[in-house]
Amino acid sequence: MADKTDIWLAAGVRTPFAKVDGPLAGHDAIGLSVPVVKAMLDKARPDFAVWGTVIPNLTFSNLAREVLLDAGADPTIPAFSTVMACSTSMIGVIEAAGMIDGRGRDLALVGGVESMSRVQVGMSIAFSDWLKGLQQAKTPGAKLAHLTRFKPGDLKLWIPKVANRTTGLSMGEHTEITAKAWKLSRTDQDQIAFESHQSAVKAWDSGFFDDLVIPIGAVKRDTIPRKDSTLEKLAKLGPAFDKVSGQGTLTAGNSSPLTDGAAAIWVASKAGLARLPDTTPRVKVVDYEVTAIDLRHEGLLMAPAYGVPRLLARSGLTLGDIGLWEIHEAFAAQVLSHIAAWTTPAFVRDKAGVTADLGAFPRERMNPTGGSLAIGHPFGATGARILSQAVKELASRPRGEKAIVSICADGGQGTMMLLENA
Repeated sequence: MADKTDIWLAAGVRTPFAKVDGPLAGHDAIGLSVPVVKAMLDKARPDFAVWGTVIPNLTFSNLAREVLLDAGADPTIPAFSTVMACSTSMIGVIEAAGMIDGRGRDLALVGGVESMSRVQVGMSIAFSDWLKGLQQAKTPGAKLAHLTRFKPGDLKLWIPKVANRTTGLSMGEHTEITAKAWKLSRTDQDQIAFESHQSAVKAWDSGFFDDLVIPIGAVKRDTIPRKDSTLEKLAKLGPAFDKVSGQGTLTAGNSSPLTDGAAAIWVASKAGLARLPDTTPRVKVVDYEVTAIDLRHEGLLMAPAYGVPRLLARSGLTLGDIGLWEIHEAFAAQVLSHIAAWTTPAFVRDKAGVTADLGAFPRERMNPTGGSLAIGHPFGATGARILSQAVKELASRPRGEKAIVSICADGGQGTMMLLENA
């Protein structure tokens, strides 16, 4: 990856995150993105920009370009949009890293957004085709004839669903299957969620997020982390996805909530870093991995279980050599299944194709400032949120310390990155 030039990440800013239909519900994807991009532009002028969102919207095609123009950016800055489910803004970082060349492309503004509260409803393709035909009819007679072809059954609304198109199951339903396959306990899942809330609240109270989050109107901090979360309260919640068998272990408490928010990060060469304020935390990218698995026969969110061992093996590292683990918490069960896979030699050997002994996983080094269960998960923004959080945390640690950021994505894919405080 570093054949052309070394790649660095520098922490960006984000909006506070809030649950769907909550205090950010009045903002669409562009409205949430523009304040973040303006704040980034106040720091530096990027050479290009990458921005993404997951939920489709008919009012824009190249979201990145629209956001930059609305934010008042120099119109000569190229901008393109990207999408990869929950890994959207992390794959944007990887795309930008491949474009940074030290020859005029030295600094990229990357990020993403999700406005879960402002989901556009559409018509069925059949009804859209009928409307198009009516519009194209040239004479009154042709229009009348076309009206007779109307089928009431075609008049259906299309509402985007949080479900996989290939399987028809939601991510939660898939993860219930994975939880049962790995025999993951409800107690362990609730413990992950409890720790996530504790860590996020502690990080907010200590001021960790003060320079990572900008206010949106009256909303000044994440609204999802709960100071009053307890294991007892979590244990009282009923199953959210498997409500029939009596064996469901995923609940609203140990699953990430539908969330509104936007986030950004810088991707740079050494020359690009020099254009940012000296106080901006920055770390070096050592390597990355993009993994896809057969979602029809493997767990939908299990790609990092395969990818992380490969990432470690390429650098001759074990799980214990990593000082900071930032793992996206789509579900506590998904986190636990990844850890279980990484520490099962047969899985690492037979599934990931890695023969090295990766050792034990250091749970105490995971998500020290909170994860998606507590902070929230706006699909397009999560990658930039986690990466900026990891960059700031890792940059405060001794030189040479390493971090892995791991994000699973719908569709049986995932992105992972190895970072170093160089």
